[in-house]
Amino acid sequence: MSVTVKDIARVAGVSTATVSRSLRGLETVSAETREHVLEVAHRLEYVGSPAAAALSTGKAGSVGIITPYVDRWSFGRMLGGIERELRAANVDLLLYCTGDPSDPHPLLPHKRLARRADGFLILSVAAESPDLEEIFKLRMPLTMIGASAPWTSSVRIDDRDAAATAIGHLVERGHQRIGLIYGREKANPIVLEHQRYLGFSDAMERAGLELDDSIQAPGGFTVAGGEEAMVRLLDAEQAPTAVFAFSDEMAFGALQAMRRRGLRPGYDIAIVGFDGHDMSGLLDLSTVSQPLELIGATAARNLLADMNDPSRERKAVVLPTELVPRGSTVRDQ
Repeated sequence: MSVTVKDIARVAGVSTATVSRSLRGLETVSAETREHVLEVAHRLEYVGSPAAAALSTGKAGSVGIITPYVDRWSFGRMLGGIERELRAANVDLLLYCTGDPSDPHPLLPHKRLARRADGFLILSVAAESPDLEEIFKLRMPLTMIGASAPWTSSVRIDDRDAAATAIGHLVERGHQRIGLIYGREKANPIVLEHQRYLGFSDAMERAGLELDDSIQAPGGFTVAGGEEAMVRLLDAEQAPTAVFAFSDEMAFGALQAMRRRGLRPGYDIAIVGFDGHDMSGLLDLSTVSQPLELIGATAARNLLADMNDPSRERKAVVLPTELVPRGSTVRDQ
């Protein structure tokens, strides 16, 4: 059976009110009594109720993470950085998955979430999303990851510039017919992949190249989806000489489709991905690498600072990406 405040009071020989005040660190209890109560609580292996702690301190002791996805590799890496910072601050993590913004889904139970968290990390949800309307109205500390809003802290990369860099890399190698494997809704401004599509379009237009819908296909940010998308591009009336994929995982699927047809990455068709996946080096895939763990850790530190000082100026952090060229974009001379 779990140890209660009454058990501690009985063993310590004090009232339950004194135990409660001692556990909360209130100065109305003498240092000697408080130390005695804490020693008894430790000896009895007392574990306080989070709900009771929240009532007594006004703090839930946890941070809520709101995200559409939990099964992407990039999410796991960012979550690793977040968890490390929260664990060091003795703050728990509460995860809430909204589901893909392209699919119909219930809106967030904002009032219930507000009772369970002291602040929020919003991961991969645009500020304009209906999912965030009620969360914003709570006026609680929050940090956005991958997007930004003027009244919040945020940590992101410049997706538009990073995508343009990937296309510039292909153009420099002489490619003119460049295909695209996007996620699900490249033209929807409230999904974050839209910024990558704008970067793709910017670079193509600057190079005077055609945006051909026949060599653009959705891959759903999965390996299987990337393979299916690449098959569509290869079956186009005029196949691309190079392809940009919005994620490394989709690029992995594209490489599989190419190899099934006996095509050599970097010679027959060039391909560049996005993320800096651990497997990209093993598969010799050129990629735009983003500092995912640093993004998560920086966002967590910002949120903790905002929670400790709600009046402090909100910070908008943009972290750099790096183009990592490998064999998948080498052209046959």
